[in-house]
Amino acid sequence: MKIHSRKTWTEIKSEDSWALFKIMSEFVQGYESLSRIGPCISIFGSARDTTEQRYLDAATEIARQLTSKGFGIITGGGPGIMEAANKGAQLGKGPSVGLNIDLPFEQSSNPFIDHDKNLDFDYFFARKVMFVKYSQAFVVMPGGFGTLDELFEAITLVQTKKIDQFPIILYGSDFWEGLKQWIENTLKATGKISPNDTDLMHVANSEEEVVGIIEEFYKTKGFTTNF
Repeated sequence: MKIHSRKTWTEIKSEDSWALFKIMSEFVQGYESLSRIGPCISIFGSARDTTEQRYLDAATEIARQLTSKGFGIITGGGPGIMEAANKGAQLGKGPSVGLNIDLPFEQSSNPFIDHDKNLDFDYFFARKVMFVKYSQAFVVMPGGFGTLDELFEAITLVQTKKIDQFPIILYGSDFWEGLKQWIENTLKATGKISPNDTDLMHVANSEEEVVGIIEEFYKTKGFTTNF
């Protein structure tokens, strides 16, 4: 019987050191690719096929309207809301970016990402840096843990002033109302966040409202990377 020896702690640490080169390559690839695109809006939401059609339609229309205003669209590159948003970007004839993540049970690139703007990541944290650094706003559609992760990452960075404030828009009050109430009645009421922290999020119920919030915010403010 062949016995496989366990790796020593030294061998594990050595592998960790070599992983730095892979991490660095993801940052370099992301910076070089996205810095050439111009102002973009990130649209987040569920990858699951249980997503209601009205949210898929809304994601497509929001992306179409934003690209017609000169923005590019960044998504996580997968199916569902992400595919709908990339489709809208192409309908609006604007840049359509997909930041894919290698996962065991999903995901493959959707067909509406521009060929030269389809980036693959192994590390969630490197991918999230690209979302934040190159986005002028986050539009957050209904989604699960991944969507919430991206939402609260952005709120925390703005709250702690690690990045400048930018619009963070929750689309669909019927979906987000429970979370909004919990933030107000639990986090805010017990002093876990400051009274004005809830102002960091907007809730919108129409495609025009989303676009209007972003346009109003940038009426006098120039576009830039976030850190």
